Amino acid sequence: MQPLRIAFAGTPEFSVPALQALHDAGHAIVAVYTQPDRPAGRGREITSSAVKQRALALGIPVEQPATLKMPVAQQQLAAYAPDLMVVVAYGLILPQAVLDVPRLGCLNIHGSLLPRWRGAAPIQRAVLAGDERTGVSIMLMDAGLDTGPELLRRELAIGSRETAGELHDRLAQLGAQAIVAAVQGWAAGSVHATPQPAEGATYAAKIRKDEARIDWSQSADEIDRQVRAFVPWPVAETRLGDAPVRIWEARPVTGDVAVESHAAPGTVVQAADGRIVVATGDGLLELLTVQFPGRKPLKARDILNSRPLAGERFGEVMA
Repeated sequence: MQPLRIAFAGTPEFSVPALQALHDAGHAIVAVYTQPDRPAGRGREITSSAVKQRALALGIPVEQPATLKMPVAQQQLAAYAPDLMVVVAYGLILPQAVLDVPRLGCLNIHGSLLPRWRGAAPIQRAVLAGDERTGVSIMLMDAGLDTGPELLRRELAIGSRETAGELHDRLAQLGAQAIVAAVQGWAAGSVHATPQPAEGATYAAKIRKDEARIDWSQSADEIDRQVRAFVPWPVAETRLGDAPVRIWEARPVTGDVAVESHAAPGTVVQAADGRIVVATGDGLLELLTVQFPGRKPLKARDILNSRPLAGERFGEVMA
């Protein structure tokens, strides 16, 4: 197959493996589109996106329009004469005029098995919901929100202790492999677009920081999923007295701790032998890695060496 002229659009780290894979497959990446540089980090320094940094390292021209709705941005894209556009977590809406520019259309890597978890946060929502499987879908984009026909999908199992961050990294690599196969098959005519099923669609809304607040009246399993879904951001949070406390790692207790408790949810029912066990609305949750204000995250044993927690109560029980 002849190498294709590809315009690539992406912004975060999730997009980088796909850009690298298409480049390594020999395609001509004629331009990379990514969001404008923005302040980041504690110092709020103006920072380039992960995709821009990789594109510059590969010697690929970079475009950073604030929107693709303006004719000048659409004309610039057309001037690159792409055969195909590949979009991975770009973060900007592609109007129909942009979708119509490449002769082979625009392909998108989406981090779920469509139509489940259309939208901005499919990875976190899958972990939060307790899904056992997920994957990536390669979709021919249309004007809807992740509604276009599917060209190819790759599935994987979600690990029982896997965080959203860990799943993110695995899906990014899986998506990179899948897009190379999909591009080759789509250009050769051996891969066909299949409409998504009408049933089973769910929406993965963007994660809000306030969703990370733990409600201890929920079950240990639900809080465990919340903790795993919100690593590395925004990180599950509770309070101990007036201090905010972040929970980086936890696990439901499955009978190996000799604690039978009717304590109020959020109460520390064991703080000994290197273990912090907390009552929930249903079951017990062991806190493994916890971060107190002004401190780095610490393992339970290290916390208990300096702070006895027995009988203390995390958070407020929501009505």
